[in-house]
Amino acid sequence: MTTLSRRRMLTILAATTALPASALARTELHTWEGRALGARATLRLAHPDAAAISARVATEIDRLEDVFSLFRMDSALSRLNRQGVLNTPPFELLQCLSLVDRVHTATGGRFDPTVQPLWRVHADAAIAGRAPDPADLRAARDTVGWSRVGFSSDRITLDRNMALTLNGVAQGVIADRIADLLTAEGLDNVLIDTGEFRSLGADPRGDAWPVQLASGGEVPLIARALATSAPKGTTFGPGTDGASHILDPKQGVPVPARWREISVSAPSAGMADALSTAACLFDTKAEIERCLGHFDNTRLEAIRTAQ
Repeated sequence: MTTLSRRRMLTILAATTALPASALARTELHTWEGRALGARATLRLAHPDAAAISARVATEIDRLEDVFSLFRMDSALSRLNRQGVLNTPPFELLQCLSLVDRVHTATGGRFDPTVQPLWRVHADAAIAGRAPDPADLRAARDTVGWSRVGFSSDRITLDRNMALTLNGVAQGVIADRIADLLTAEGLDNVLIDTGEFRSLGADPRGDAWPVQLASGGEVPLIARALATSAPKGTTFGPGTDGASHILDPKQGVPVPARWREISVSAPSAGMADALSTAACLFDTKAEIERCLGHFDNTRLEAIRTAQ
């Protein structure tokens, strides 16, 4: 289970086909630049109200960071981790936990956001330039267990000393929420990149959005999402022998680097994000494909071994 954000740069390209082609051609491409999800953000919109829509998108992203961010001390997730309980939780957080529950079950427990205390032990040891203390690892491993997370429409609870990280799924969920907002604004040719990709419709020319994979190759997207996970894409830093940022929740250690990169497509970015992360914990391609078979219209688009 991943515990570090793979944030790169948030980019949104969008246009509306509600206007005649001649009018759309005369519509100036509006560009907004700022920061979102801890990264540089760029929105390029072709719409008569692009400036106002860009402002609403930025506001929505900021609101969602107040739900999911581990770096904002007063976010819903940070308060849950600190207090062990969250009353009247945001809908988006409940929606995300419901998705996590499905993926946790389908992966036989490999996908487990309760690994946050384990990650903290590994990260602190890496900062200190030493190996994790076995006693600290045992104590943190005792806090791991998705079955001890309780959630309902009015309350989320964690057992003592537990904490969650949603960095293996939240970026995708945020992309889905942005897609919902842009759809409501009348934009129907959209490509959203929050580190995971979500497309609405085709590109403005009517073709599939050509999403390039870092390892080479291209995945065409029309009304679909794509996420890529790379166990060695983020590590715990110097002195850790390049230990992966993705942790095995049962063993409490970074996963072996058997996979260099795994790309999964799905109807939603949240689903693609969670499944591409979970796939890194499987030993074989066949196991990954069996797991994906639990979810409709979900595909393994690319996979590369570390060797």
